[in-house]
Amino acid sequence: MLYLDHNAITPVRPEAFAAVERALGIFGNPSSVHTAGRAARDLLDGARAEVARALGARPAEIVFTSGGTEAAATALRGALLAAEGGRRRLVVTSIEHPCVLSLSRLLAREGTPLTVVPVDRQGQVDPEAFRAALGEDVALACAMRANNETGVVLPVRELALAAHEKGALFFCDAVQAVGKLSLDARELGVDLLAITGQKFGGPRGAGALFVGPGVKLSPLFGGEQERGRRGGTENLPGVAGLSAALSVAVRERPALAERLSALRDRLEGGLRAAIPDVRVNGGGAPRLPNTSSLTFAGADAEALLMALDLEGICASAGAACHSGSTSPSGVLLAMGLSPAEARSTLRFSLGWTTTALEIEEALTRIPPLVARVREAIPEG
Repeated sequence: MLYLDHNAITPVRPEAFAAVERALGIFGNPSSVHTAGRAARDLLDGARAEVARALGARPAEIVFTSGGTEAAATALRGALLAAEGGRRRLVVTSIEHPCVLSLSRLLAREGTPLTVVPVDRQGQVDPEAFRAALGEDVALACAMRANNETGVVLPVRELALAAHEKGALFFCDAVQAVGKLSLDARELGVDLLAITGQKFGGPRGAGALFVGPGVKLSPLFGGEQERGRRGGTENLPGVAGLSAALSVAVRERPALAERLSALRDRLEGGLRAAIPDVRVNGGGAPRLPNTSSLTFAGADAEALLMALDLEGICASAGAACHSGSTSPSGVLLAMGLSPAEARSTLRFSLGWTTTALEIEEALTRIPPLVARVREAIPEG
């Protein structure tokens, strides 16, 4: 199998696997004061310190969640509920992950004023357009660090500064950036930042939310855990695996990013040389080193994915959470692609297990499959 869908989920790193196994043997509740509880608390505190160190934060600023979706929901709902002084409006970009954009639209139906800032053909946000969308009524502005479908990197520091100039908080979905870009919450100037372990070699079901100093959040549900910001007994094995994987991902990031960038360029160059009418989406903007969004004109993406799967190649037609949807990618439509172009687009995403040999194998297998799918489309 050629696994080229790391933006959906990554294989678990050995270090994370071992950390999960060790944590499973620590059965105490971290909130208990007895010996078993203190052992669990020690592990939890160590993991929190490791995550904080990786994100340029303090341990008290890290809230453990079940993943990126819960972290985003906590940031959006929590910040809006806690907002004061007539601030009710939410500002987001048009290419946010569905966990942010869908929730934003739900909040709008519930009465929250919403402004969606468009992007250009490269999937990039114009800081001036973002600044123009802000106002004294904005409670929270949101922009992802890097897009999950195209890999386009947004100017988050500049966008966060614009939000702060208007007195608004700023939330950053950094789920796809961990292990691929340098990531420091303070350097970025964000108030809230979300990550999830499954994107960088950790276990699924474990994520974290950075909550900056002075940021008020209303919790999604009751409970005193996580300093009252996230109720429920902490997922100790998941947290242990998350922190172990994050430590490795941060340490290996420079070398891995350089290697994956070369492999991605080889994949794109080889496919464009072997297949006519292939376009790289977001190719003119800064991108993650591992992500490639390619439009194969005249080839239905769903049919192509099925053909690839039969050949043992795993890829995606967009966000993993939209798998099976017949709707074209909202990200690609926001970038100006037509519905037909969006339905002819695949995402290939590389990761820590990807090898040069796999890329060469992909370049051998994919071109004839694209030709076969194109030939199967009836004329007219």
